[in-house]
Amino acid sequence: MSVLPIDPKKPVERPEPPPNGGQQAADPPQRFHRLATVRQLEGVSRRTLARRMRVSVKQVRREENEFNDIPVSVLYRWQRALGVPLQELLLQPGEELSPPIKLRAQLLRIMKTAVTIHQRSRQASIQRLAQMLMDQLTEIMPELKGVAPWPVVGKSRMPSDYGQTYYRRLPDEFFPRADEENE
Repeated sequence: MSVLPIDPKKPVERPEPPPNGGQQAADPPQRFHRLATVRQLEGVSRRTLARRMRVSVKQVRREENEFNDIPVSVLYRWQRALGVPLQELLLQPGEELSPPIKLRAQLLRIMKTAVTIHQRSRQASIQRLAQMLMDQLTEIMPELKGVAPWPVVGKSRMPSDYGQTYYRRLPDEFFPRADEENE
């Protein structure tokens, strides 16, 4: 009997459940975790998560497939990257997050918004109000201290700036003329 080596960093691949083509399956495929669900509820993109865990986006996508049986060490890595309790990553009877975790996710989003307002506002009164809100949120949940603001999505384009489509134009000779197509 030969033993195959197991790489703890690579999840055990389970096939995707086949679509029900009118046939009853003997056993439904087993779901092992809720990594993708928790990641989405926390508002974290695959790319951001891959950066936090120092892995590729492809590996994140592979690991978050709920039909893959992944090692506990990988679950701990996800737990640290998402900042949620380990039990939330495991499959539970209820699909929604537990009330404390849902509250935590909501408070985190509010804190990110308050930090963004505080950093981007030019009015002192708005900055003071945002700072008071940030202080009150850290009283409720001290681990919110040091939360980063919402990311700025790209650089605003001036009307005189052209997009990449303009710069990557194909020459007119590339396209056949309408009168040449019929000949």
